[in-house]
Amino acid sequence: MWTPSGRALADVTLEALRSGDVDAGEIRATSETLRLQAEVARAAGRTQLAGNLERAAELALVPDELLLDVYTALRPGRATAAELEERASRLDRHGAKRTAAFVREAVAVYVERGLVRG
Repeated sequence: MWTPSGRALADVTLEALRSGDVDAGEIRATSETLRLQAEVARAAGRTQLAGNLERAAELALVPDELLLDVYTALRPGRATAAELEERASRLDRHGAKRTAAFVREAVAVYVERGLVRG
């Protein structure tokens, strides 16, 4: 197992944290780790958990700023349908295909229910 920067997991110690050699970014779940966890969940028959972990694996590669932007835009009345589609396209470009599909599905429902701006 490796940290997001490629450091061996064994190198992530309390001493390394205290000395400043390790920061919070080093203890984030990596996309690879989440995919492995999804495989274990699927093998155990926990398909819904596996799907959630696969989406999380996609999102681990998306910049935090984009995730926050998408989250904010998905709040009812915060964005137009076109703005939400643009965010879905940005997610696609970062490899988050499942999450982009979810945003597109939400757009259709939001339009139907009058929850988009404008």
